[in-house]
Amino acid sequence: MVSAVSLILVVGVVIGVVAVVNKDNGNGDGHQMNSHNKAVTALCNDADDQKLCHEVLKPVSNSSNPKEYVETVVKTTMDSVIKAFNMSDRLTVEHGKSNPGLKMALDDCKDLLQSAIHELEASGVFVRDGNVQDVLTHSAELKNWLGAVIAYQQSCLDGFDTDGEKKIQTQLHTDSLDSVGKLTGLALDVVSGISKVLSSLNMNLNLKPASRRLLEVDHEGYPTWLSASDRKLLTAKVEGGNSGFIPHAIVAKDGSGKYNTILDAINSYPNGHEGRYVIYVKGGIYNEYITVDKKKPNILLYGDGPSKTIITGRKNFHEGVKTMRTATFSTVADGFIAKGIAFENTAGAIGHQAVALRVQGDRSAFFDCAIHGYQDTLYVHAHRQFYRNCEISGTIDFIFGYAAALIQNSKIIVRKPDPNQSNIVVADGTDQKNMPTGIVIQNCEILAESGLQADRLTVKTYLARPWKAYSRAVFIENVIGDLIQPQGYIPWAPEPNTEFSYFAEFGNTGPGANTLGRAKFAKGQINKQEAEKFIAEHWIQASTWLPPTGIPFDGAFTKH
Repeated sequence: MVSAVSLILVVGVVIGVVAVVNKDNGNGDGHQMNSHNKAVTALCNDADDQKLCHEVLKPVSNSSNPKEYVETVVKTTMDSVIKAFNMSDRLTVEHGKSNPGLKMALDDCKDLLQSAIHELEASGVFVRDGNVQDVLTHSAELKNWLGAVIAYQQSCLDGFDTDGEKKIQTQLHTDSLDSVGKLTGLALDVVSGISKVLSSLNMNLNLKPASRRLLEVDHEGYPTWLSASDRKLLTAKVEGGNSGFIPHAIVAKDGSGKYNTILDAINSYPNGHEGRYVIYVKGGIYNEYITVDKKKPNILLYGDGPSKTIITGRKNFHEGVKTMRTATFSTVADGFIAKGIAFENTAGAIGHQAVALRVQGDRSAFFDCAIHGYQDTLYVHAHRQFYRNCEISGTIDFIFGYAAALIQNSKIIVRKPDPNQSNIVVADGTDQKNMPTGIVIQNCEILAESGLQADRLTVKTYLARPWKAYSRAVFIENVIGDLIQPQGYIPWAPEPNTEFSYFAEFGNTGPGANTLGRAKFAKGQINKQEAEKFIAEHWIQASTWLPPTGIPFDGAFTKH
């Protein structure tokens, strides 16, 4: 009964979202058909799975409208996600009572695949209602949504991490999730190659870049065009907002606010609220597990500073909790901002995977925050994320995920792991060549904490390792301490994932910045032109969403 209801709900969500594709232009022009087939050939030549590409696009291979190629592959991907959702739902009914870990993994799969459906809805509506020029000029948005779908597909598989769960993982992967990954990867290939299609069809649209306001900042690094009311809000002192701004909700441990817990304040978010919803959290240690759900966008959560306002927890994998669920604080909503707050997981190295902060919502930003833990501290789960003036600490893969993340002007602090363990700063999950994802660290300091200082040369520490096939980590203009091993990067085990990974460095200084001894599979030192792909504007489309947050950022290089 539960499965039937879920199926009805999912199908209901999809109806009317993706338009039925016109399968024939009906002009009977052989030359035109030949030209269109050439267009599909050009598109599929760059696809990872050329056979799949031709099969999916065959119904529209004669279309004179290249937009229909995108429509078709998005619709096919949606069908595969629905199949995977219903399969995970059925497996939950069949096996959910067999063991708690398996139920957690299957429930997480359902939530993740529901999120994937939302991403594909957005993609389908955008493509259906737009034109070819829209698809081209806003391809970054499309790739952002599609990249998130792969993040959720991979995260679903990640959840089955014990021997007793592998059979169900294999079943899900073979019967549905493998198809989701391949089709979403194909969708990314199609969006990335659509300009080649236009060339093959001899179409010249005289395209112009998507319009955006140029970034202009004052001496404090804030946008000059920011309104007076927004400036007052976003520059309010963290000691309570003495500028006269009144938050929507105030949290205090001592009862001086309207709410005693942060979760209660977040749940006070009114249905249908428009604009930013501001929550001030007074100093104190808040032992809570919090999730900001998708229906609560544009929250600004600010505290009295990361040494005073602390959100803490200790859930961990060692004690039987799935990695995704270990997070002390999770935010799934778009447009989330945190300022002057610490997020921590105190499970320690013995807890293995123990997330302090998990961020899934698009256009999320963190300013003057601390994110402390050991293994898997910061889970940059999906979409575009920005971190500025933060302190991030940990041991193994402590900045990891599937997002397009940019970390600027922050301290990356490596802690002392358990005996016989090594430290790795970054583990990125980019799994398809055209995913617009990876972790970029710019103008930061990578250093050892005081507890590691004496052993920093004997405990091996690396910049990154390739978690997935196209793992991407880029280090730009950082000061890198002598704790980093000369090779810089190590393969993943048991799958090395080194063939297509991309680990690059530009303009770094410090004793750990010498790239001469870097691992052979790493890109190593890159030139300025190559590095420009990873600055704020190109990497996370910064000018389209960061200025209104009021958070200062560097739109280009800071030292070159």
